[in-house]
Amino acid sequence: MSEDNSDPAAPDGVDLERPSVARVYDYILGGTANWAIDREFGDRILEGFPLVKDIALANRMFLNRVVRHLAKRGVRQFLDIGAGVPTAGNTHEVADELALAEHRRPDTRVVYVDNEPVAVAHAEILLDERGDPNRHAVIDADLRNPDDVWEKALDTELLDPHEPIALLLIAVLHVHQPGPDGTDLAPASVARFRELLPSGSLVAISHVTIDGVPDEPAALMSHLVSMYHASAASGGLIRTRQEIAAMLEGWPMLEPGWAWTPEWHPEETGPNVRTITFPTPSHALLWAGVAEKP
Repeated sequence: MSEDNSDPAAPDGVDLERPSVARVYDYILGGTANWAIDREFGDRILEGFPLVKDIALANRMFLNRVVRHLAKRGVRQFLDIGAGVPTAGNTHEVADELALAEHRRPDTRVVYVDNEPVAVAHAEILLDERGDPNRHAVIDADLRNPDDVWEKALDTELLDPHEPIALLLIAVLHVHQPGPDGTDLAPASVARFRELLPSGSLVAISHVTIDGVPDEPAALMSHLVSMYHASAASGGLIRTRQEIAAMLEGWPMLEPGWAWTPEWHPEETGPNVRTITFPTPSHALLWAGVAEKP
């Protein structure tokens, strides 16, 4: 399927034959960095599973809260992996908004990472227009190669490897990360990043699960994952809460520990984020937490 006549030309390397996870997510969040193939797929999702929009927004709110909470703890470096297409309320905007509200000069440094050409191209445009080249950058790198990500991130000269860094893995680890033999590399990648990060660093994860979720949304999420496997450029994985928690095992968790996204520090919700109400917190379908490296 090709793009429709109203769509701009796609950047080099963009696959318009299949929907992209990053671009469909952008569409569901109300963004414009998507093509007809993505909107068609997104509409199919929303028609059968309208709760997906609130789930996506709740995940975005989790990012918002994590950045605010960690910035208040003094964290000034963020490595946002699988950041996707930048939309309103991205990491550096939230950090700078908080700094201004606290009457201090914005000083947070953020490196965005993605390997989707549209995400990288739009991040570059966004940072050119509303970023600070002395504090914000985007790199084209792959979660499956942590050492390459780390090297490229440090090459920006924005991150100090001797000071705490907040590694953000928000709604990315449930996107299938196949190695040469098809085995998912996400847990191994997280383990390597844990080795690379300096002491005092933090890792934030949000990840889809149907463990402890009511039957109807659990069945719909399972069907959604099947749709991605059948039609999209990347498939999905549903892990149990125990499997997700194992990725940060051994590190102290920040309060409240592992929780559904709406339950993680709701008091940290920024002033420009709209309220979302779920029948139960588990309807958010995303298990989330933040751990600190001793």
